[in-house]
Amino acid sequence: MNTPVDMSTKSTAARLAAAQVKAEALTEALPWIKTFAGATIVIKYGGNAMVSPELQQSFADDIAFLRFAGIRPVVVHGGGPQISAMLKRLGIESEFKAGQRVTTEEAAEVIRMVLSGQVNRDIVSRINQNGDAAIGLSGEDADLLLANRTTAEVDGETIDLGRVGEIAQVNTTVLTELLDAGRVPVICSIASEIGGEAGKPLNINADLAASAVAKALKAHKLIMLTDVPGLYANWPDTSSLISRIDPDKLRELLPSLDSGMIPKMTAALEAIEHGVKQAHIIDGRMAHSLLLEVFTSEGIGTMVEDTIVEPAPLGDGHQGTQEDENE
Repeated sequence: MNTPVDMSTKSTAARLAAAQVKAEALTEALPWIKTFAGATIVIKYGGNAMVSPELQQSFADDIAFLRFAGIRPVVVHGGGPQISAMLKRLGIESEFKAGQRVTTEEAAEVIRMVLSGQVNRDIVSRINQNGDAAIGLSGEDADLLLANRTTAEVDGETIDLGRVGEIAQVNTTVLTELLDAGRVPVICSIASEIGGEAGKPLNINADLAASAVAKALKAHKLIMLTDVPGLYANWPDTSSLISRIDPDKLRELLPSLDSGMIPKMTAALEAIEHGVKQAHIIDGRMAHSLLLEVFTSEGIGTMVEDTIVEPAPLGDGHQGTQEDENE
């Protein structure tokens, strides 16, 4: 005779098992929370990571978690899919060269409208569902990002990209005041042109903008969310994913990379060369990819690093990286 199964007992056991898994995840995160307490982390957000509402909310929740864990996150975003969609609606062709969007005067106005008026507002609104910490900024606000016009080189030929810029100066005073007040700056990647006409923005590649902000703030980490799992040594061989690479090896690989990956890896390399301790390329299509990178021992994606950073041991009285941040 079979003994009846007490479904309530079985259900309780399942819930407890699930809760235990969550508790173990928090325990694993503890040394990393301690390591990065007080650290500034710059996160580039864009591309396919911001297409679906589910991924958008996942990202916003991750940013809120970082803040509540004592980290100082700064978000720098683009909005390629939204920009391309709006340009198409308006009958304006999208063109890319050397991994960057060719930006006409007409396109520059559309880009400003989409990034400042649509994408930035949405990111800020989602983060603020977990508390009113996020502040939306354009690179034009308070001369936050100042840039010079730039060109690209393709096969030895100089290419005019139109109203595309390279950041020359970051107003760190504004950002530091916001971070010290417990705010999360959310910056869209357009800039004022140095010596240029007022009201004529420059379009800035979001990866390079995030790198410039990370360098200026002397951030601990630069994390770039993209639409691939990381850097591959032999694309499209998915088994050739590089989990960690040093700057010298990356310099060797850079000329052989796909045009879309070049700005990302250039941004990572420049950040490391200017004192940022770690730069990461991670798959933004994965829910909570940001937390997986920051708070797990395995991490995800590709990390560019000169010196290996180990988690702070528990019980040693060390309060994370605040001392390093103040040097």
